Amino acid sequence: MGRQRSLADLSYTLVIGTLALLALLIIVVPVVIVLTTSFTEGRSLKFPPTGFSLQWYAELFDPVKSRQIHRAVYNSLEVAAWSTALGVLLGSMAALGLARSRHKLARVGDSFFMSPLVLPGLTFGLAALMYFTLIGLRPSLNLIIAGHMIVTVPFILRTTTASISQLDPALNDSSQSLGASWFYTLRRVTLPLIAPGIFAGAFLAFMASIDNVPVSLFLSTARTDMLPIRMWGMMESTLDPRIAAVSGVLIAASFLLMLIMEWTVGLTRRMRD
Repeated sequence: MGRQRSLADLSYTLVIGTLALLALLIIVVPVVIVLTTSFTEGRSLKFPPTGFSLQWYAELFDPVKSRQIHRAVYNSLEVAAWSTALGVLLGSMAALGLARSRHKLARVGDSFFMSPLVLPGLTFGLAALMYFTLIGLRPSLNLIIAGHMIVTVPFILRTTTASISQLDPALNDSSQSLGASWFYTLRRVTLPLIAPGIFAGAFLAFMASIDNVPVSLFLSTARTDMLPIRMWGMMESTLDPRIAAVSGVLIAASFLLMLIMEWTVGLTRRMRD
C-alpha cells in the first residue's frame, strides 16, 4: 500500500513538475529571444543575431532618429497615468461600497465593474468606438484615457476588495464610537490599511494600460499614436530592430517595477488574495 502511494506521489510530482517546466519555458524563452535580438548588428529583426551591438538602443534614445517612438511613449505614459489615477478613484470607491454589502445589487454591481475583463478586447474597443461616434465624440487622447480606465478599473477593484475583506470591522466601529466622523475614519483608519491593495491594483492597471492594444487601436489617431500601435506598425512595415530594443526596455522596466511593488506592498500576495 505504501509502495503504491509512493508511486502515485512520484507520478504526481513528475507530471506537475513537467507542466511547470513547460509553462516556465513558454514564458521565459520568448523574453530571452527578444532580449537577445535587441543586441543584433543586423538591420532587421533576425534570430539568432548576427553579432553583438548596442547601436539600436543608442538609436532608440536618440531624440531625432526615434522622434515618433518618443511621442508614442509620451502618449502611452500620459494615458496610463491618467487612466490609473481615475481608475484608483473609481475602483476604490466602488470597492468601499461593494466589499461588505450583502445586498443582491452589490453582486450585480461587482459583476458590472468586472465585465471588461470578460469581454474580448477587440469587441470592447470596437463597441467603444461606435458608442463615442454615436454621441458625437471623435477619437482623441481623452477618449483613449476613458477607454483604458474602464478596462483597468477591475484590477484596482479586485485588489482593493481583497484588502477590505481582511480589514477588521471593529477598527472602524471603535473609531466611530470614539466620536470620529465617517470621513475621518475613512481618511485615518480605512485608507491607510487598504493602501497596499490600492497600490497593487494601480500597478497592475498601469501596466495593463501601457500594453493595451484593442482600445488604443480603435480610439487613436495619427496625432495620438500609442506605443503598442507604433510597434505594431514598425513590425508590419520594416522589421526595425528598435522594436526589440523597445521591448527590452519595457521588460527591464516592468521587472524593476515588479520587484519594487513586491518589496513595498507584497504584490504576489495581493494578487493571490
